[in-house]
Amino acid sequence: MSQLVSTRIRTTAAKLGLPHLADGLNQYAQRADEAKMGYLEFLDLVLAEELAVRDDRRFRQNVRLSKLPHHKTLDDYDFSFQPELDPRKIKDLATLSFVEAKANAALLGPPGVGKTHLAVALAVAACRAGFSIYFTSLDDMVRHLKAAETAGRLTSKLRTYLRPSVLVVDEVGYQPLERAEANLVFQVISKRYEKGSIILTSNKTFSEWGQVFGDEVLATAILDRLLHHCEVVSINGPSYRLKNRLAAIERDTEAA
Repeated sequence: MSQLVSTRIRTTAAKLGLPHLADGLNQYAQRADEAKMGYLEFLDLVLAEELAVRDDRRFRQNVRLSKLPHHKTLDDYDFSFQPELDPRKIKDLATLSFVEAKANAALLGPPGVGKTHLAVALAVAACRAGFSIYFTSLDDMVRHLKAAETAGRLTSKLRTYLRPSVLVVDEVGYQPLERAEANLVFQVISKRYEKGSIILTSNKTFSEWGQVFGDEVLATAILDRLLHHCEVVSINGPSYRLKNRLAAIERDTEAA
């Protein structure tokens, strides 16, 4: 490839917003030459590489905007420690068919069983697939919505929780809500109904949500919309945090 042609291609690629092509042109040409690629094969290679770079850039941007507390995947989850949890249920969720259907997923169980880990892993998978994500604890969401309501910016703040394809609401039930606070949650659930997915974690059974939201009627209204299209996974097993703590105590005892 002549220097003139190479320079012209780089300039055109930069104008088209294809920086990876501009930077890797010589490498692509060498690979094509070594593999004796035809013109269409070479074009397919260049476009596939550029798409992969764009997808990775979009993924990193979505993760940055998602407010996820960490970047854990399903491969990091120790299913052997939760023998009552069927891995197939989680793997089915990881296909993201529920996200495509704008349905919901609820992960229920006592503290420490890995609910947040699984919720984050599903969110990361959705992010990788190109869906927008936003992560929040229920308490943080309510606190921000209350502050916005007081400042007269509730409609604007609601968009934070309505805009993403997937809203992850962590720790539902750890603190009881007042009725006015529960009504703010209802607005989010109601406005997202059949328009976007919710992944939530809770240490309470659904029958206890009346206590969580301080009003049985309001809790029923929330559950009615949330559970209409929802995959529910219950995790009833030992705590990972307690496991790690017990292991540390055993090591300290043996060292003593």
